[in-house]
Amino acid sequence: MNLINKIKNLKDDRKKIISNLFWAMLGKVVNMTGTLFVGILVARYLGPEQYGLMNYFISYVALFSIISSFGLDFIEIRELAKFPEKKELILGTCLRLRFIFTSIAYFLVVLTLILHKADRYTSIMIMAYSLTLYAENFNLIRNYFTSIVKNEYVVKSEISRTIIGAIIKICLLICKAPLTYFIIAAMLDTFLVSSGYYIAYKKIVGNISNWRYEKKIVGFYIKEAFPLVLSGAAVVIYQKIDQVMIGNMINNASVGYFSTAGKFVDIILFIPMILTNTISPLLIKLQVKNKTAYEKKKRQFVNLVVWSSIILSCIVAAFAYPLILFTFGKEYAPAIPVLQIMAFKTVGMALSSSSGQIIIMEGTQKWAFIRNIIGCFICIILNYLLIPYYGIIGSAWVTIITVAFTGCFANIFIPPYYPIMKIQLNALIKGWKDLIYIKQILK
Repeated sequence: MNLINKIKNLKDDRKKIISNLFWAMLGKVVNMTGTLFVGILVARYLGPEQYGLMNYFISYVALFSIISSFGLDFIEIRELAKFPEKKELILGTCLRLRFIFTSIAYFLVVLTLILHKADRYTSIMIMAYSLTLYAENFNLIRNYFTSIVKNEYVVKSEISRTIIGAIIKICLLICKAPLTYFIIAAMLDTFLVSSGYYIAYKKIVGNISNWRYEKKIVGFYIKEAFPLVLSGAAVVIYQKIDQVMIGNMINNASVGYFSTAGKFVDIILFIPMILTNTISPLLIKLQVKNKTAYEKKKRQFVNLVVWSSIILSCIVAAFAYPLILFTFGKEYAPAIPVLQIMAFKTVGMALSSSSGQIIIMEGTQKWAFIRNIIGCFICIILNYLLIPYYGIIGSAWVTIITVAFTGCFANIFIPPYYPIMKIQLNALIKGWKDLIYIKQILK
């Protein structure tokens, strides 16, 4: 009762943060628990070879997702947070843009399959799974609820998707279905969650028929998003190209081991992402009202995100052995050393996501693509050099080097980002203090 009374007495902004964190955490816990549990069953059933092939298809399509979204996610959140009264205009214009760029992305998927001379089955599965890019356009509804710091509505949609998707996959396991049906089930997951976003918006806000397309502001959004497209493309490439390269240079089973380790890394990645998405809309408002307070909160924000990630990474690395063996089984034992290394990817991603939001809030995103493009080349070159000699262990080290460089150390080559790098280095050394005084961030 004391806890409830304390929450009731909090300021509105602090209530929003706590409520948003609660729903985001609840959604992630339910979604990750369900996804991991079913994923373990599917991985055990399919085996490393077919499980790796399925992840190869998914990673291949993911390489084109940034073209589909055109880097609009952060721009949408920023503009919706600044101008909530213009939501119909912003949402309608961005939806039209997303569908145009998704069609371009789908064309490029087909073109690369032809040039790559992929076999018939691989081509059909990848083209089918690429249809999910169209469904993902409705993520802009999620961005709207994020901008008003109300995750409750989208979380309910995601939980429903997880439950329905889990039931479908379990039924496929019982029926001993082939790989193709699991690809279709993965596609259905995306369409289910997009439908949930649509239903939530219609029920809480209104009909999307009220959204309006405004040609005059298209140029502004493209101009604002273009640096993020270049940056985002590089990010997607260095996050997903490893599995594609492993599949092409080694075999599908190795992709299965590598992606298995990645499943546990994805579990802890949500903490910095949730903190970033929850606190950043409030920082945007504070930036306008009180510059001094904004500078202080900005440092505390980075400290909290980075050190939460460091602690989580250490825990996962320490328990990598039982995590793999007691879940996926001895067949996936080669994934253990990969997970021990890959766990620290979370720290690099925390540095990247927190600084990325600051860059967007302060309008200096035109330089962001430099660090990510350089990181992309580092990732591809190092993977090409290390995979033949060290296999998936080499690729795991490449991942850590790449995210550390793009998230922090690349800022040394970009003078406008020197202040951000100073904040990041300070966070790595002394940021743990803000874990003790976390209440200051929520004031």
